[in-house]
Amino acid sequence: MIEAPRAAPGLYLVATPIGNLGDVTLRALEILAAADVIACEDTRVTRRLTERYGITTPLTPYHEHNAAQVRPKLLARLREDETVALVSDAGTPLISDPGYKLALAARAAGHPVTALPGPSAVLAALSVAGLPTDRFFFEGFLPPKRSARRKRIAALANIPATLVLFESGSRVADMLADLADAFGTRDAAICRELTKLHEEVKRGDLETLARDYSVGGETRGEFVIVVAPPHDDEKPEDVDGLLRQALTRVSVKEAVGEVAAATGRPRREIYQRALELAKEK
Repeated sequence: MIEAPRAAPGLYLVATPIGNLGDVTLRALEILAAADVIACEDTRVTRRLTERYGITTPLTPYHEHNAAQVRPKLLARLREDETVALVSDAGTPLISDPGYKLALAARAAGHPVTALPGPSAVLAALSVAGLPTDRFFFEGFLPPKRSARRKRIAALANIPATLVLFESGSRVADMLADLADAFGTRDAAICRELTKLHEEVKRGDLETLARDYSVGGETRGEFVIVVAPPHDDEKPEDVDGLLRQALTRVSVKEAVGEVAAATGRPRREIYQRALELAKEK
């Protein structure tokens, strides 16, 4: 059983393992044991960690569906000089979860907010992907609907950095197909179940990876997709090239939206050029 002296009052943002429970830090265990309450996305998930290390601190659910109701209660506990630990189901809090609103409100109310760094799926994937790490852009989850997803991918096309994305297994094949359509043969890595028993990292160009997943491939588990920066020959200013590519797979309206998002050029200008290209065709 972990025993720790009472921690100073305030909100603690505690990183927890993304899979292997042995990756938790000693400081994280001390704060979780010393806190008055642990706010977590799913008490069943966090309880596996606390039971592993003999931590008996009470757990309370705090997630996107109840945050508006639970946040005032947690802030009230902070006003009573209690110690509140915030964790996500896995990794570092505030990354793709509602914790930032609690942290913002706590800081605005004058309560100390302390980060306890540790495991992160984003950094773990970057470290094993074999792609540039000097500059990266974390996108998180893309929209589930295909038209919205393709529009967002087009907006990401010219970012001069390695892209890091999350995806569920049920949508990973469709996502890879859309990435390959937009990015062609950029190198990428598909990281599945990082730090867990069935960890798997597949590397290759997007077209090959998309083709592989279109005919099979394990889709169980958590996925992080890492995509290389644009090739030197990918020219953002080539509006005609981007339009021609987009018009082979989507409507004029959708093509205009994609290219406008990718280039930052006015929609009216892009639309006029799309009409001209359509006439030429």
